[in-house]
Amino acid sequence: MKALFLLLTLIFAPYARDGVSLNGEWSAIVDQYDKGMNKKLFTDAVPSGKTDFVEFSYEGGLKLQVPGDWNHQDPGLWWYEGTIWYARHFQASSRPGPSRILYFAGVSHRCEVFLNGVLVMEHEGAFTPFQADVTSILKDGDNFLAVRVNNNRRKEAIPAMSFDWWNYGGITRDVMLLEVPQVHVKEAFLRLKKGTTDTLLADITLAEPLEGVAVTVSIPELKLEKSFFTDASGKVSGEIRVKRLKLWSPQAPKLYDVTITALADKVTERIGFRDIGVDGTSILVNGNPVFLKCISFHEEIPMERRRACTAEDARMLVDAAVELGCNAIRLAHYPQNEFIVRYAEEKGLLIWEEIPLWQGIDFSNEETYRKAETYLYEMIARDRNRCAIGFWSISNETRPAPDRDAFLSRLLAYGRSLDSSRLFASAFDVAYYIPEADEFRMNDGFAGQLDVVGINKYMGWYAPWPKSAAELRWNVFTDKPLIISEFGCEAKAGVFGNGDTASSWSEDYQASLYRDNLRMFENIPNLAGVSPWVLYDFLSPYRQHPVNQAFFNRKGVLSDKGEKKKAWYVMNDYYSKR
Repeated sequence: MKALFLLLTLIFAPYARDGVSLNGEWSAIVDQYDKGMNKKLFTDAVPSGKTDFVEFSYEGGLKLQVPGDWNHQDPGLWWYEGTIWYARHFQASSRPGPSRILYFAGVSHRCEVFLNGVLVMEHEGAFTPFQADVTSILKDGDNFLAVRVNNNRRKEAIPAMSFDWWNYGGITRDVMLLEVPQVHVKEAFLRLKKGTTDTLLADITLAEPLEGVAVTVSIPELKLEKSFFTDASGKVSGEIRVKRLKLWSPQAPKLYDVTITALADKVTERIGFRDIGVDGTSILVNGNPVFLKCISFHEEIPMERRRACTAEDARMLVDAAVELGCNAIRLAHYPQNEFIVRYAEEKGLLIWEEIPLWQGIDFSNEETYRKAETYLYEMIARDRNRCAIGFWSISNETRPAPDRDAFLSRLLAYGRSLDSSRLFASAFDVAYYIPEADEFRMNDGFAGQLDVVGINKYMGWYAPWPKSAAELRWNVFTDKPLIISEFGCEAKAGVFGNGDTASSWSEDYQASLYRDNLRMFENIPNLAGVSPWVLYDFLSPYRQHPVNQAFFNRKGVLSDKGEKKKAWYVMNDYYSKR
């Protein structure tokens, strides 16, 4: 049964490849007591003979749509944490020649994948893709695919036992069977060379370690074509001079069709080129200072209480950020689906993308560190050609401690080894007002290693105002760009009055708190951007006030029905004047 075909790298441009979608209706079995392996649910068992019978059967049972979370598809699964088996038949050809790669864009949170009864891959991490070469076990004609999916929270997991969003389970992103030449482009990373406006860097790896293979990069719009020859490991690295190159920016989000050809493999991607860096306390895009007018959101459609999983969902979320007046988004607190990233890039939004190291992480556990490295690798490998991503964030709201500092420092070094073309960041909630100094300060040695420091600070909500907002001063990493990565409070849409009372849950209090925070931010000398928390009200098991929350975190500037709260207008006005 067990024969793993897991690939350690992610194929370049899966959505631009030939293949078939395996989305749609799948059969499912709820396996609450984890008996499915013993019952061989990885096979499509049917009774044989008059004395045989099957207790666990896909036939005539639960049906679930893929992609999609199981929680919203069946009332009995709304709170479910455990194992569900997914299965489906599909037709395929086993003709010799091309390689077949089974690609999952995301499964929440861990899974084992079986094809025709053979274990072909295992994966942990709800928000990044994974794949396996299944050429040798694909049958001509009918094939049976089964996936054991589990969303239990675990101490050693990422995220761990508690997190402030809904614990959606299921095959929540696309599934595809890709068909590629045996020798194909496995990895490709194209970007602008730092300090230039006319030179691209290209690193390309083939699936086979063949020397002397011509690899050609072409950009038809620029009448550019450049060929390289692979080394003994099947890799090429080189520079490409470009005339009349237009750089991507939030004001002009220019993208090019870039084609890479190697032997029989030819794939075209949409790629933009830009430079991002820091100069003192400023963030620069193509050498120009940019103030981040940002918003965070979850990968959720709150109106339908489900995971966002389609291109239409992506447009709804991103367009709402654009309407607010944003030039940036923070994908909190995990890598969100590729539709969101690509559409945001088209709309000119800079992206802060992070892995879900969110509170409660077991930093002393080497297994947890290994999972963090895998998360970071898979996030960067998927999105490193997305020029809109300016920030890789490796943590949110972690507390200084020797094991945490060592863990994050090691992870930061690993991330920089994967991609030195972007800025690295994290968000922290350990900046405090120090009465003796009459200013906000922060003591966190790890934060000093980052390019950009994010501060989550809920003044007027989780922290009382020690004096008026206009009088508060900040002295937090004044040699670096500082982003207020979270601020705000909860308000229930349609509740008004008592603008000075937090417990009113009113739109008036939320709007007043926003105005006070924005006034305080004027006193931050190294402020490089702000990102309110959050765009939409979102589901969370933490939020149990029966009248005002009903399992929704109500910090959105938009309600779970899409209604604009008064704070939306405060931020829209602020952004329009920046």
